[in-house]
Amino acid sequence: MGRHVNSGTIAVVAALSGVAFGAQSLMADGLSLTPVRDKTVAKECAACHMLYPPALLPARSWSSIVANLNNHFGENASLDDATTKAIAGYLVGNAADTGGIGAKLLRDLNPEVTPARITDLPWWKRKHEKRNRVGPAALAENGAKFKGDCKACHKGAEQGSFDDD
Repeated sequence: MGRHVNSGTIAVVAALSGVAFGAQSLMADGLSLTPVRDKTVAKECAACHMLYPPALLPARSWSSIVANLNNHFGENASLDDATTKAIAGYLVGNAADTGGIGAKLLRDLNPEVTPARITDLPWWKRKHEKRNRVGPAALAENGAKFKGDCKACHKGAEQGSFDDD
């Protein structure tokens, strides 16, 4: 004998499935990256700004940034050669294009382009600008000093957690 399910039961199951699906979508909408685990990188980089997980940029960007520390976004952040080489090795070795979840962040990035800022990446613009999350009012509301001030909105940013707070 076959089982009969009434339309009310189907509606409840469908509604619950939608709730579960929605919760999974929200969880998947966040971003979790490996934080900086190198003491030299942490010490030198966090001395001046947020400690950005290396998987936020491709290797070519980190190479360019570290090669130009004498003009690091308008500041002289020069270091001795050994420290510079160690930092470059770590950042390049853990960049977005070395595999893992960071690789999805490079979707739609022209391979000929070397972005100097995370905010220059197409994925960042999709997540923030198209959702109007980085307009002047939104930045001020969260206490962000500039668009790349991730930890103003994402409290766990330095630990690699970029959930949709």
